[in-house]
Amino acid sequence: MKRCTSCKNGVLKSGFIEELFRAYTCSSCEGNWILIEDYLSWKIQNPEYKFSEDVSNLNDVIAEDTKRAILCPVSGSIMQKIKIIASSEHRIDYSTVVGGVWLDKGEWDLLKLEGLAGSLNFLVTHEWQKKIRESKAHETFSERYRSKFGDELYGKVKEVRKWLYEEAQRIDILAYLNAEDPYSAER
Repeated sequence: MKRCTSCKNGVLKSGFIEELFRAYTCSSCEGNWILIEDYLSWKIQNPEYKFSEDVSNLNDVIAEDTKRAILCPVSGSIMQKIKIIASSEHRIDYSTVVGGVWLDKGEWDLLKLEGLAGSLNFLVTHEWQKKIRESKAHETFSERYRSKFGDELYGKVKEVRKWLYEEAQRIDILAYLNAEDPYSAER
């Protein structure tokens, strides 16, 4: 049995997550080591399976989040911290060498709460991580404009911008708005 690389106290015992797919659970910290290939194999064999949309029993989920770097229990290499959603700083650990995910205690429930339990294999992709970065950048700029303009003015500016970019003559309208004196023959 392998020792847990997260808490360094327990051992990883073979089992299943919710009796669905194979995982290795720490006897001490209750974290889970999941190989993406095991998860994908289960998904291929159970294409009709849908995780419950009733997450009312998960509203008080407390997911631990290891802030320090942890090592892959198989390769011993440092695992990459990856975000699951843009609006949270919570990260899970991914071994790019082995293709495995370490979920701290409560993180599986967090994935279910966010509606991402059926997409574990997609969360580790470059595409998903890029989407999160873009969403976070949008959120940051939106907040910056909101604090600069105030809620009411920011709402109006967004409406004008939307209208402007739907207009066929937007280039001429922008030139008119940007001109110091739009009625002057001098450019």
